[in-house]
Amino acid sequence: MSYTVRPGLTLYFVRHGQTNWNIEGRLQGRMDKPLNDTGRAQAARNGQALETKLGRAEEFDFIASPMARTCETMEIARTQMNLPPQDYRCEDRLKEISFGDWEGHTLAEIEVSDRAGNAARAADKWGWVPPNGESYEMLYHRVGSWLQSLTRNSVIVSHGGVMRAYRLVLQPDLDRQEVPHMDVPQDKVLCFSGGQISWL
Repeated sequence: MSYTVRPGLTLYFVRHGQTNWNIEGRLQGRMDKPLNDTGRAQAARNGQALETKLGRAEEFDFIASPMARTCETMEIARTQMNLPPQDYRCEDRLKEISFGDWEGHTLAEIEVSDRAGNAARAADKWGWVPPNGESYEMLYHRVGSWLQSLTRNSVIVSHGGVMRAYRLVLQPDLDRQEVPHMDVPQDKVLCFSGGQISWL
């Protein structure tokens, strides 16, 4: 099944800023870790880019994953846009992909504790479901159904895995096996407008 975004919508997608677990290469998933100083600077940079492009953007809907790192990113960005920091809404379907029992661990640690699972993931990163977790295929349907429901131009703050699924909705010709390997920068804003993708 594929999903489509309502024609004419303009969407800006921001990945949350860096956390210490990002630096350490730990799978965060649903575990809530705060931004570090670099992450707060990235959020401010993205807010400034949005302010330059959109001004106060008061006609836009602002939507974030309910996790602490995404809410903090949204509030910093809105402050940079001269908007009330907490005047946005949260959406559960924007939560990060769940890594289940693997959360909090690095892939090097998982190679020791679950070698068979790590090998299965490497063979099919799109379809592999971590123990008690979620595959990219499952994430794609969660994100796609939500994106298809949007009716307003929006600024979205979410996660790296969600950004990958989001890209596939916008670019359905992408190779699904390559999607989990796509770069997901924390210091850029992904813009979708007029059916085209660009970066701020």
